[in-house]
Amino acid sequence: MTKASMPAVDGELPLAEGFPAVTRDHWRELVAGVLRKAGRQDVAGAAAEEALATALGDGIVTRPLYTAEDTAPGPGLPGFAPFVRGGRPEGTSVAGWDVRQFHGDPDPRRVNEAVLADLENGVTSVWLAVGDAGVPVAELATALEGVLLDLAPVVLDAGAGFDAAARELLRIADERGLAPGAVLGVLGADPLGLAARGGDHAELTTRLWAAASLAARCHRDHPGLRALVVDALPYHEAGGSPAQELGCSLATGVAYLRELTRAGLPVDAALGQLEFRYAATTDQFLTIAKLRAARRLWARVAEASGAAPAAGAQRQHAVTSRVMMTRRDPWVNMLRTTVAALAAGAGGADAVTVLPFDEALGLPDAFARRIARNTSAILLAESHLGRVIDPAGGSWYVERLTDDLARAGWAWFQELERAGGQAAALRSGLVAERLSEEWARRGRRLASRREPITGVSEFANLAERLPERDPAPAVVGGGLPRVRGDEAFEALRARADAAEERPRVFLAALGPVAAHTARAGFAANLFQAAGIEPVHEPVSVAADTVAAAFEASGAAVACLCSSDALYAEQAAGVAAALKAAGARRVVLAGRPGEREAEYRAAGVDTFVFVGVDAVDVLSSLLDPVVEVPVTDVPVSDAPEVA
Repeated sequence: MTKASMPAVDGELPLAEGFPAVTRDHWRELVAGVLRKAGRQDVAGAAAEEALATALGDGIVTRPLYTAEDTAPGPGLPGFAPFVRGGRPEGTSVAGWDVRQFHGDPDPRRVNEAVLADLENGVTSVWLAVGDAGVPVAELATALEGVLLDLAPVVLDAGAGFDAAARELLRIADERGLAPGAVLGVLGADPLGLAARGGDHAELTTRLWAAASLAARCHRDHPGLRALVVDALPYHEAGGSPAQELGCSLATGVAYLRELTRAGLPVDAALGQLEFRYAATTDQFLTIAKLRAARRLWARVAEASGAAPAAGAQRQHAVTSRVMMTRRDPWVNMLRTTVAALAAGAGGADAVTVLPFDEALGLPDAFARRIARNTSAILLAESHLGRVIDPAGGSWYVERLTDDLARAGWAWFQELERAGGQAAALRSGLVAERLSEEWARRGRRLASRREPITGVSEFANLAERLPERDPAPAVVGGGLPRVRGDEAFEALRARADAAEERPRVFLAALGPVAAHTARAGFAANLFQAAGIEPVHEPVSVAADTVAAAFEASGAAVACLCSSDALYAEQAAGVAAALKAAGARRVVLAGRPGEREAEYRAAGVDTFVFVGVDAVDVLSSLLDPVVEVPVTDVPVSDAPEVA
């Protein structure tokens, strides 16, 4: 196209000019055609679109296509209610988000060295564990030596000792001659979060009163400090869904508002004493939508409380999820935290903490902390993510997902309020029960590898040598559990590693390479997820050849790998030969179909395929050998061992 022939641009750029109009029905017809080639002859029209939809939990379903027909409430403008597009008019574009590094080392000297290194290399605030799970309160001055408290905000995480830790921080500031209004940070009082973590409700009333008194002092004397944190991480780390995380944070925030206003703070001042903490995960769109929905919902709470519109802007701290962090192949965590940090920034979080990649192994080293802080540095300085306000805004998918999450989170919040509020819902077990149900649902997806974990349930590296780290301090327990996505497969790997010799599985590859390579690769990947070493050996149908190859492999378990056509011809004979050669378990890679009874009669114990409960199958293969007399018992009738 020459310059003269190009259409004139007047107002909007006509990107679709010259192309025929496309309707949703036409798109559905094309989708149905593809599905028919995959064997789905029963889908057409709207059913074709629904066939590609994905259930996310919380009653939310994502569809394969979003258009202007997918309406959602207007998000408003950045810095204005309902704050969906951000709590500040300029977004994070002035200086980006607050890069907040976490320190959980109990040694105050090591913490001080690490904190100063962070602040000199891009970190803008410090999140510090104090008390039983971190630096002793009496050593806080040592940990903060050289830290300019009027320039670098300090966020305390002291659990039940929040009052003592806050008083010590204020004493240090006073000793250094800082004006009361110059100290910056968050004092970290979170009585309900502590009750959720520890299950101790006996002191809740006293702690709520202490938190309210601390907030009143901050409001009166220390305008640069916030007293309370509404920490949603206990609910996320107990297996909760994004909507459950939202609902619990709202119920907690409302409980604190009631307590603060009861203590005499004006509602606007009470709102200003809260900071909300949410998890950021590798599901970047859910993270973006969750942060946007959280601001919208909190603005609604503020409006209902009679606050001024500007006071309803929620202050958000996003933390890369511990649930997603793996102990095996921990370097992959660098990629996970990068995606999560990007989502947190794009979602409009005011502060972002990237946990070090070795967090699941113990106390991070200097290299891991450096990578963590540089993750935000790259997103801000090289990718310029902070220069765009609400970069995901306007996407039909993101706007609809934000609305769906907001509605689901609000429904859970209302249920908690009907149950008497967050404290009552925690005491009664309602919260624990619902989170457990959600984690069980997700656990089934993890076990079947429909939600894969790279380096753990997929593409495990049996030869890896994990880095050694000092153990982290024990965390508060007794309340909601702490779960990790890798826990079921980690248990399998631990069992395999504890064996005197690494367990092996013999992959009996039948037929030419083209016939067995796909299923042999699938099976090898599956078995390695449990720490079982695959021994790949092409075999012929001859029983003596099969027996010799199996015995040479040193394996106790065998797996047949080939095409359905060759299974029909050879699987029964090879399975019987493997059992006769001493195979404790015989597995067939693929769905058995109509021949399942035939294969089982020949000695096949189980089948592995896409979507199988991998944890259950692999666990059975790692079970110790049970001596069962088989003399005079036909192989096809031999009892199945556990």
